[in-house]
Amino acid sequence: QVRLVESGGGLVQPGGSLRLSCAASGSIFSIRNMEWYRQAPGKQREWVATITTGGTTNYVGSVKGRFAISRDSAKNTFYLQMNSLLPEDTAVYYCNIQAVPAGQTYYSTYWGQGTQVTVSS
Repeated sequence: QVRLVESGGGLVQPGGSLRLSCAASGSIFSIRNMEWYRQAPGKQREWVATITTGGTTNYVGSVKGRFAISRDSAKNTFYLQMNSLLPEDTAVYYCNIQAVPAGQTYYSTYWGQGTQVTVSS
């Protein structure tokens, strides 16, 4: 069974930084894309960033130049470095991977439990 555990959320002042981590565990044969999403109160879940197996990254426009996604494939862990945080970045952040678990031949999507990020003075 594949499990994602997130960490690193919290309360930070505007202009501050946080680093989120997402560690995948279980019997995993292969991981393709690793992604971060967020959901603010009263809003739909929004895609934030993707990193592919080859290291290609993509970001939603509102975080470009402020957030950076990275991965440590050897540890099945990926990160979201968030700098110059704004109050509108306040949300629950979720990690997401596309992976092939042991005993399966196709990719499935897995989600973390979410971690709260609050940007406020």
